[in-house]
Amino acid sequence: MTKQITIRKAPGKWCVRSGGAILGETTNALELQEGGHDPVIYFPRSDIAMAFLDRTDKVTQCSDKGAATHFSIVNKSSVTENAAWSYEAPTPELAEIKEHLAFYPLESIKVEQL
Repeated sequence: MTKQITIRKAPGKWCVRSGGAILGETTNALELQEGGHDPVIYFPRSDIAMAFLDRTDKVTQCSDKGAATHFSIVNKSSVTENAAWSYEAPTPELAEIKEHLAFYPLESIKVEQL
């Protein structure tokens, strides 16, 4: 890997909200720290209300993590385009983040430790 990436179990309980709705809560979140960037919380898909997420055509590539599939959050009052991403087939070194979702730090999305 070209960057220093570490993954650890995120301590405590984590929640993600959008448009006032709780999309998910978990005690099984992962915290990914990459170089000098802020840590990113990854939620297990099994703890997210996937009915509110629609897969988009957007795919981004990271040489260290692999291809990221993107999802929009759809609720009654709004659509937040490409608000979340997931590495469905991450590189072997980062296999832990498979079947997890992370959310962009947008004004309409709140990721918080409870």
